[in-house]
Amino acid sequence: MKFHNMQIGKYLTVIAASGILSVGCEKRLDIGPYQSISEERALNTEGDVLVTLIGAYDGLQSAAGYGGEIMVLNDLMCNSADINFTGTFAGLNDAYNGLMVSNNSFATGTWAAAYNTINRSNNVLSALDKVTSSPAKKNSVEGEALFIRAINYFELVRLFAKSVGDGDANTNPGVPLVLTPTRGITDEDYKARASVKAIYDQVIADLTKAESLLPSSNGFYANKWAAAAMLSRVHLMNKNYTEAGAAANRVIAGSGRTLNSDFTRLWFTFINNGGAMPSEYLFGIKVTAQDGANSINTYFGRTIGGMPGTAGRSDCKIKAAHIAQYEAGDKRNYFVLSGGNYYTMKHLDRFGDVPVIRLAEMYLTRAEANFRNSTSVGAAPLTDVNIIRARAGLQPLAALTLDAITKERKLELAFEGHTIPEAKRLQQSVGTFAWNSPKLIMPIPQREMDVNKKLVQNTGY
Repeated sequence: MKFHNMQIGKYLTVIAASGILSVGCEKRLDIGPYQSISEERALNTEGDVLVTLIGAYDGLQSAAGYGGEIMVLNDLMCNSADINFTGTFAGLNDAYNGLMVSNNSFATGTWAAAYNTINRSNNVLSALDKVTSSPAKKNSVEGEALFIRAINYFELVRLFAKSVGDGDANTNPGVPLVLTPTRGITDEDYKARASVKAIYDQVIADLTKAESLLPSSNGFYANKWAAAAMLSRVHLMNKNYTEAGAAANRVIAGSGRTLNSDFTRLWFTFINNGGAMPSEYLFGIKVTAQDGANSINTYFGRTIGGMPGTAGRSDCKIKAAHIAQYEAGDKRNYFVLSGGNYYTMKHLDRFGDVPVIRLAEMYLTRAEANFRNSTSVGAAPLTDVNIIRARAGLQPLAALTLDAITKERKLELAFEGHTIPEAKRLQQSVGTFAWNSPKLIMPIPQREMDVNKKLVQNTGY
């Protein structure tokens, strides 16, 4: 993500103070937990707060976070049905094969990146009284910090805890819930795992407030429609179809966004779109040749002859069994054959933007919510599904089933980080693993277990 109008040298110290993690050799014995990253510089002015907010966005775009690895892990874990993983990173190979251990480097990296960014958001929220230039600016700053905190907790609870519907969310352990900035490590900073329900309640509260505070337009940064879209996704994960559909409908009706008429123009944002992020992206991570990370490109991408600007490790090869699910003429059958293997074309662009949430998802969420509730909020479910099918170049369906809706969702959003959450939500197997297998839940990092004795480890680790 490229941040404009910044005096980089002036801001580096402040951003570092807001919680950047040192990953060098650890020589101290008093190691703090990742969710308790120290912050030594007080936020004394509005400028300090704004720079720390930029630091929160910077954390959000890290490779281990929404810079792509969250999505990679959500698509790759145990997913032998759709992907043939041939990479050499042991941490990802173990995730793919259901062999993760408590010191898995990718689990540790995601946990650290998320809590690092949460701490930056908490620092911003603790100093809102310093934002005095205008009420609108203060509202936007608060809304953005709440949005960033919420989506990080959402990913943490989805990756490191049991899903809603797998046991009792009121008692199942989620992740530590930290809502104030950590500026020094004390016994109080070592938090036990809050319940899954407590984490989701906080995420919903943060996003609901963020939606009410954020402006309708905010450049590449979070706006009210991004908050509403993520709220829709959260409610769907919680099986609250009424609220999921209502939030999706607010986005469709109020955002002013439209579906790209050409599905293929949603990708290759740097190579073909001149760096412009498609308007269908309700929120995404901006990547340029100078700044930003796209780990989905790293692991799903490949250098393709005759396609300048493509790159990637060629680690994630798409299986023919996945491709066979697309109907003839489906433009979402968006794969390229190279070296005898298929690769998704969504993530070939070396400097392509990372899609976090798209408008198409809102149509599919509204359709599913209305279908389950036998309602037609905003539109009939068949109408919404056929809008997505028409963009894909397919004939409309004459009738609808829940399986038809979830199939459209799978094919529309393939390899954008939805496989594991959708399998858990719909209680469908992933490869050879049941939807509630402990292997589809990542381990609490061993480093955290070592320094925080209040934590309990997930089953099987």
